[in-house]
Formats: sequence, structure tokens, C-alpha cells
Amino acid sequence: MAIRNTTIEARTHTALINYREHVRTHKYDDTYQACVVHMATSMAAVRKVWVLMALMCAAVGLGAHDSGGIGGLSAPNYIDALAKSILFFEGQRSGRLPANQRVTWRGNSAVYDGQAEGVNLTGGYYDAGDNVKFGFPMAFSVSLLSWSALEFRDEVPAAGQLLYLRSAIQWGAYFLLRAHTTPTTLYTQVGDGNADHQCWERPEDMDTPRTLYKITASSPGSEAAGEAAAALAAAYLVFKDDPDKTLATQLLASSRSLFDFANNYRGSFQSSCPFYCSYSGYQDELQWAAAWLYRATKDRKYLDYLQYNQGGSSNTFSWDNKYPGAQMLATREYLLAGRSELKSYKTGLDSFVCAVMPNSGNTQIRTTPGGLLFASDTVNLQYTTTAALLLSIYSKTLRSSGTSAVQCSGARFTADQIGSFATSQVDYILGKNPLGMSYMVGYGSKYPLRIHHRGSSVPSIYALPRKLTCNEGYSSWFPTSNPNPNVHVGAIVGGPDGNDQFQDNRGDSTHSEPTTYINAAFVGACAAALRRSVGDIASVTI
Repeated sequence: MAIRNTTIEARTHTALINYREHVRTHKYDDTYQACVVHMATSMAAVRKVWVLMALMCAAVGLGAHDSGGIGGLSAPNYIDALAKSILFFEGQRSGRLPANQRVTWRGNSAVYDGQAEGVNLTGGYYDAGDNVKFGFPMAFSVSLLSWSALEFRDEVPAAGQLLYLRSAIQWGAYFLLRAHTTPTTLYTQVGDGNADHQCWERPEDMDTPRTLYKITASSPGSEAAGEAAAALAAAYLVFKDDPDKTLATQLLASSRSLFDFANNYRGSFQSSCPFYCSYSGYQDELQWAAAWLYRATKDRKYLDYLQYNQGGSSNTFSWDNKYPGAQMLATREYLLAGRSELKSYKTGLDSFVCAVMPNSGNTQIRTTPGGLLFASDTVNLQYTTTAALLLSIYSKTLRSSGTSAVQCSGARFTADQIGSFATSQVDYILGKNPLGMSYMVGYGSKYPLRIHHRGSSVPSIYALPRKLTCNEGYSSWFPTSNPNPNVHVGAIVGGPDGNDQFQDNRGDSTHSEPTTYINAAFVGACAAALRRSVGDIASVTI
């Protein structure tokens, strides 16, 4: 028999009243319903979960109006940050924009992509601050967004962002579906990267060649096909329970086909060089794709692939190297489903943890004086955010499985310590750093104003409705020290240098340019931080 706790129930009632007002003023239409459904379901099942959902709703209701933090605590506002990190993707959209587009300084662009070869390659995302669509990192972004939706299926709706996150996943997934035109053909890039980088123009005016690149049976690219397979399998898991099964069916069928293409026609992907060359080879993408397909289907074929193709390691998780991600997925099967044949993947994942955790005795990735994981001086936050996401998911998995800790040579880290370090990286990005600066545009009172981004730095087509030429952008807007006219809310830039310094210089692409895969990883890491912050508001025992 459940014990009635009138204090918690009264607090929940107050939270719902607060949240009704929040919904009315902020139009997060799906949030109140999600909170109520979760609480009602959990009341009938597990009392402890009901309390957690109540506190999540309370965090949304109380924190949404308090820029100082969640529930009035002096902490980052993870709800605001999560919303803005997802909003960013609307500013990266290519193609015809929908009626509900919220980033209103953007317009339609690249609406004829693919016509040169009679295919429809419209839509998708520009990867960063340029106007090229690179399928390899785009697919990785879709994988991470989907993973975030799956792992934090309570936190994202509680923050009012479920519909927006689903939309972000769909926008990228539809492009990947269109790009997979035959079982052994995948278009991997739209636009000439070299020509594009010679121009500084908004995507609505783009007149550089929309050159098409593809992989085929005779010119394979197992990395790109494998990543696309992983992305579509992960997206399938997001949409599989929808009443209309059309999209889910397409996603899974295309994912299976792409895995076979990647595995049966093995070859390294080089067509996006010099921009997205694969240095890690394709074995990591095949592991990653097999792990996602096994999670999606439980088909023994993919489990066998994982069992008989083990190996590989990395101290970073990125668009190029998926070994730590594959290890996390396989470790989940080992710890939560008892798949002992995958035990060695946990060993590899533990090595990743020891490589990034400070003072582990095996640390390979240093932290800056301010505490930021620093793997590279080139777009470093891509590695910080992916590490934070992975550590957050592993912390959650360790706790769920009852596993006590990860043992490194010089230290032992509990699930809580691993999760806490991941949250510290989110907090650094949001302003808890030596400069007191948020590296997310539009979050907080101090953030980058001159990001390396064509669409953001050139006046909107609606503000200056005439054709702006390639050279005009470089002469009139690129060199100026003025803030960008279009605030690209939610964009997370490459980040500070190894001494926690940041120059906010539009010409410095290694530190000032945002990318989709930085934001995609941050979404899940931020949702995990929200989960931790809610748990810290009150310790409830029933």
C-alpha cells in the first residue's frame, strides 16, 4: 500500500497551478499535458517516479520565470538553455521553411538542390556557418538528437521541448531518407565546399555551385553509410510508437539497407575532404550502426556483428570517431539486458571515462584552469559536449543497473561523480567559467556577438531585400567589428582556448563558429543536468 505524502501532493498541486500560467504565457502546449500524463501514470505504478515527475513539473513552473536558475536556486537555467539549444536547428534549416518557423530572420534557400541529377535533395541542415550540406556530420547530429530524446524522455517534455525536438530530428531524417535513392546510392554532400568558402553570403542569396557528391557500390564510403544507418535507426526509435507508422517504417527499412550497403561494400569515405575527412576508418561507424539497429530491432544479426567485431578505442567521441558511442550502447545491453557477450565494450567505455575524468590516474584529455575539458584548440566544444552527453548517459545507466563505480588506476568514480562532472561541463558552457561568459548565443547577459556564421552576420533578406553578392559579404559584413545583425539564438560556438580566453572574433572560425553536432550533443547533456538539478531541489523518501 502506498503511503500518502500530503506535503509532496500539495507541492505538486501548486506546481501545476504555476505551470498552467507558464503554458499560458509561454505557449509550451505539450508540456502541461506531458507532466500530467507522467504523474498520473506513475501514481498507478511507482510512487518514487511520481515524486520525480512532480518535482520536474515544479522545476518548470518555478524556474521558467527566474533567470537566476531552476527553482530560485543560484544555478543555470537549464530549461531555457535546452529550449534555445533546440531552437538553433531552425536557424540551420535548408530548403523551404515551414509556416511555424520560429527563426524569422531566415528565408527559403537551396530549393532546387538535387535537380542536376533528377533527385530531391532539398531540406536538411547547413552544418555550421557556411552554406554546404554535409551528410556525414548531419547524420551524426540526427543520431545525437534522437539519443537525447530517448534517454531523457521525461526531462525533454517537462521542459516543453518534445515537439520541437521531434521536429529537429525529422528535418534531418527526411533529408537522409531522400539522399538514400537506391540500396547502394547515398548522396553525401550538396554544395562545393571550396567555392562556398570563397563567398560570404546568406543562404537565401547563395549562387555558388550546388555540386552533388555520392557514394555507390563502385565508390563506397562505409563511414557515411554507417552513420546514416545509425541515425535512421535512432530516429526510428523516437517515432516507432506514433499512430501513423509510415515514417517509422521508412526509417527502419532505410537504416537496414544502409547498414548492408556500408558492410557489404566496404571502403573509406573521402569525398568530403578536406572538410570532413574520416581519420578513424569505418569500423567505428559499423559498430555504432549495428548497436543502434540491435537496440531498434533485437535482430540477432546485429548482435552477432557486435560480438564478432569488437575492438577499437578513442578518448574522444565525435562525428569522425564513434567507438565510445558504440561502447555505450553495447554496455547498456550488457548491464541492463545481461548480454554478457558484450562485456568487453564496458571495458572500452570505462577506459574512455578514465581518459576524460580529471585525476583518474589515466587522464588523457586535460581540463583548462577553469575546468573545461580541452581536447583540441579547433572547435573544442564539440568534444566537450559529446563527452558530457556520454558521461551523463553512462551515469544514468550505472545507476539503473546498480553498478557501483568505474575503477581507474588512480581513482574510483561513482555514477554520481561521473554525472556531476558532466554537468560541470554544461555549466561552464552556460557561464560558470573565468570570463563569466555563456558560449551559447542568446543565453545569459554575456555571450558571443560576432559568430562566424554567414546567415547571422549578413542582414536578413527581410531587412535588406535585395541580392547581396559573394564579394559584398566579405567586404561589407565579414570584417566589421559590429555585432551580427541576426542573433542566432541557441548557437554554441567552438569555445575558448586552452587558457579559458575567447576573443569573439568573426574571423576566428576555430573558436567562433557554431555547428549542428555541438548543439546536438548539448541537448542531451543539458537535459541530464536538468534531471540532476531537479533531484537536488529536495531529497524525498517515501
